[in-house]
Amino acid sequence: DVQLQASGGGLVQTGGSLRLSCAASGFTFDDAFIGWFRRAPGKQQEDVSCISIKDGASYYPDSVKGRFSISSDNGKNTVYLQMNSLKPEDTAVYYCAAVDKRALMGKKFANNYDRCFYGLNYWGKGTLVTVSS
Repeated sequence: DVQLQASGGGLVQTGGSLRLSCAASGFTFDDAFIGWFRRAPGKQQEDVSCISIKDGASYYPDSVKGRFSISSDNGKNTVYLQMNSLKPEDTAVYYCAAVDKRALMGKKFANNYDRCFYGLNYWGKGTLVTVSS
């Protein structure tokens, strides 16, 4: 069974940093896209970051670009999200999601950003990040 376990959330002050982890199992890690999303209370789900494990290509929306960084440890089947310069508006439940790239064969996406984020089909439980002002 596919399992994605997000951890590392907590309470941090504005300007602080946190590192989230997403431990993955049940699929071929090297062949995956793994991404982070967030949902704040009363708001829609938002893209945060996505990585192609095999080549390390990463994608970010403008809201976090330059502050957040995604990376992977293939030996540990774990993806990390380093979050710096945190703002109160970053407060949300953060979820990691994954897809085996082979499941995307034949599907069309507008660009690599969309292919990474919007093909994800396995979801883990979230971890809460609270940024105090």
